[in-house]
Amino acid sequence: MKLAKKIILIAVVLITVVAIALYLQYRQVLNYAKTPINLTEEKIFTVPAGTGRVAFEALLINEKLIEQGNEFQWLLKLRPELAQLKAGTYRLLPDMDVEQLLKLIVSGKEAQFSIRFIEGNRLVDWSNILRDAPYLAHKSTEMTPTELYNAIDFKGEGTLEGWLYPDTYLYTAGTADTEILKRAHKRMQASLENEWKGRDRDLPYKNAYEMLIMASIIEKETGVDSERSQVASVFVNRLKQKMRLQTDPTVIYGLGDKYRGKIYRSDLDNYTEYNTYKIDGLPPTPIAMPSIASIKAAAHPAKTDYLYFVADGKGGHTFSRNLNDHNRAVKVYRQIEQQN
Repeated sequence: MKLAKKIILIAVVLITVVAIALYLQYRQVLNYAKTPINLTEEKIFTVPAGTGRVAFEALLINEKLIEQGNEFQWLLKLRPELAQLKAGTYRLLPDMDVEQLLKLIVSGKEAQFSIRFIEGNRLVDWSNILRDAPYLAHKSTEMTPTELYNAIDFKGEGTLEGWLYPDTYLYTAGTADTEILKRAHKRMQASLENEWKGRDRDLPYKNAYEMLIMASIIEKETGVDSERSQVASVFVNRLKQKMRLQTDPTVIYGLGDKYRGKIYRSDLDNYTEYNTYKIDGLPPTPIAMPSIASIKAAAHPAKTDYLYFVADGKGGHTFSRNLNDHNRAVKVYRQIEQQN
């Protein structure tokens, strides 16, 4: 009996020791979950598709985010909800611990990147911005114009110039650039249709596309919101009176890569289909991506009898009803330029 009691006592002691050891190991693993990752600044971190637990740990160690040890795999076993890894590209922050990192990967909330297109940008500017955007899949560069139009459901007139809505667009890693273009085109199409339906009824436009062309000219002529409707009124009045628009931004657009940073008399005398000193009416396409403010101005120009405008040297413009007043305004502007 005494031997049996000793065996039982030893067994109890061993079980107790093992239980304590397991408990301490359990606590150590749980405490490990609160260990900060090795990060001093924001980091973009990608989990490739098909990455398992072991490969994921190796990836973290290789990126020096965690130290090598047994705790990580034990943590995934003790808390299996943290092992449901989702492929993607994530934004890691320097104050994260191991548990927070795992919860982020499990959530699938990928990092959001932004791309900004400014009012007045041309299509070529958009192409350059897209080309330089990080983590974007560049598919449009390999497409013909027809393939690109099909990919973004482009159903507008002319080219894509003018048909993309300037704004900031968010995307996740691997998003195709055509998806950004598709979203921008849909917004511009919807905005133009809406403004066309509510436009003033005495405008000299044949269709919504002509109004878009006008909006692009307004966009390039002024960045002052309060002036947009007045600039629109000048161009609308000139169209109604069969006067040429004579607007420099269209000349610059027609020159393309030949533009030398300044318009010369030879440029004004040289015919292009965009030179509104030489052509009647509107140019064949927009010359930039207009803002919604410029589209609204084109749809609702101010009621004026202005036919001319020139920069006033203070960031705005001086508007005139006749050529004599305009020439005086031009003289004042040139004097201000010489003083500066």
